[in-house]
Amino acid sequence: MIKKLMAGALLAMIAAGAQAETFEVKMLNKGEDGAMVFEPAFIKAEVGDVIRFLPTDKGHNVEDIKGMLPEGAERFKTKFNKEFDLKVEQEGLYGIKCTPHYAMGMIALIQVGDAVNLEAAEAVKHKGKAKGRMADLFAKVE
Repeated sequence: MIKKLMAGALLAMIAAGAQAETFEVKMLNKGEDGAMVFEPAFIKAEVGDVIRFLPTDKGHNVEDIKGMLPEGAERFKTKFNKEFDLKVEQEGLYGIKCTPHYAMGMIALIQVGDAVNLEAAEAVKHKGKAKGRMADLFAKVE
């Protein structure tokens, strides 16, 4: 009986330590990196974590960048000025953009576990300021 209780307590402690983390990303007209930004623009997460996008300033949305999702991840595009929770369930890189401000460099990169799709994600071409900002974000990938 005592062994069962100890095993149950150990499992409960392991489960409590394995809870998903929630990261908050602000959608901003102006931030530390200039105009039209997600802040932070790079997140290192684990499978099961939640990335919460907050419409801090009006006129923004969240959309995946075609070709920059891990295999098995579902594409998404939100409405404007809406909070959005992205539960990351696949390991790899997730490229994110604000649809109307993409060429202005409003992008983000989320690394979940290992960057298993790094080569495919790096092959995606970007417009305007997004090109330089994405290069800076790829430099943070581990």
